Amino acid sequence: MTGPGKFLTAQWRHLAMQNYAVDPALLTPHLPDGVELDLWRGTAYVSVVGFMFLRTRVLGLPIPFHRNFPEVNLRFYVRRPGRPGEPHVDADGHKRGVVFIKELVPRFAIAWVARTVYGEAYHSLPMRHRVDLTTEPDGRVHGEVAYAWRPGTDWHSLELAIDGPPADLVPDSEAAFITEHYWGYASGSGRTLEYRVEHPPWRVWSATRSQLHGDLTGLYGEAFARALAGPPTSAFLAEGSEVAVHRGRPPR
Repeated sequence: MTGPGKFLTAQWRHLAMQNYAVDPALLTPHLPDGVELDLWRGTAYVSVVGFMFLRTRVLGLPIPFHRNFPEVNLRFYVRRPGRPGEPHVDADGHKRGVVFIKELVPRFAIAWVARTVYGEAYHSLPMRHRVDLTTEPDGRVHGEVAYAWRPGTDWHSLELAIDGPPADLVPDSEAAFITEHYWGYASGSGRTLEYRVEHPPWRVWSATRSQLHGDLTGLYGEAFARALAGPPTSAFLAEGSEVAVHRGRPPR
């Protein structure tokens, strides 16, 4: 997936997603200029997502000790009008994207580059992960994935279990809405930055069990902690794929 304009290439794998329906008023203060909330059937969502970055390259080059690592992020969904001929413009003429509230990685250099290049809210903390999945001859997959971070002395975690075969995305489903946003938006240096993310549609597994454990107030603030306190609206594991992240630039 190397090519002109691509800042980063990698594989994103084992994406554990817990999704929560929230009051849109919680999200509007975090909207970058020029974008609006993207709703699924009239509902605003936030997602806590844990996944693996693998075989990471920046500008086509592998960075020693920074190729394979976990990330956990809190994100919500937005859109803005697209132009004719732009990629990933939906039937309504919009580009659908994500905005990140906070992104956790275990490497300071990764967090620094993401803040500097994209204006994203990256933070570095000690992290660990566990992927314990077994594929049976009939295609059924069972087991657990877990992503954990340590802001102080205690570990906090996102955990998810699955048991069954993978499913292709159903158009206009909640899972398709959550996973098929191919643009990112951030407020960097006082202006909105837009970047494109390339990946194919992902197969998914519905979670049989999911858990978000830890001090969410300290991590995300009181308002988001309240929104994440109850059970999620949905939880699933996405298979992942190779991805390419293009350079950020002001929207045109």
